[in-house]
Amino acid sequence: MEAVFIVGIIFGSIAAVIIVPFWLRSQERIRVQETLRAAIESGQPMPTEVMENAARNVDLRPTPSPARDLRTGIIWLGVGLGFVMLGVALGFEDPDSTMPLIACAAFPIFIGLAFIALSFINKPKS
Repeated sequence: MEAVFIVGIIFGSIAAVIIVPFWLRSQERIRVQETLRAAIESGQPMPTEVMENAARNVDLRPTPSPARDLRTGIIWLGVGLGFVMLGVALGFEDPDSTMPLIACAAFPIFIGLAFIALSFINKPKS
């Protein structure tokens, strides 16, 4: 029973760290939209900066760029190399654990290499 409880806490905390910021952001957007709706329905004039901020927050994703692709690729390479080092370190204790972890490390390494290749392919032409 304790093992199930511990695993539940681990996965629950990971889910909470991922889900809670999205939920809080959506709740903030809902409150802002309700405030804007109430102001419009009451006939109050809307300042231009309020409308600009409301329109600007629609798309929160940054535009792709070669520098962003390069940074993302380097991060993925670091994750893959971390798995490789974990496999090597665990290999001292259990030699059978080295190859599976290196095989798992191939996925983030190749994702990182793909992002780095994209950063060089998508260079702005001047």
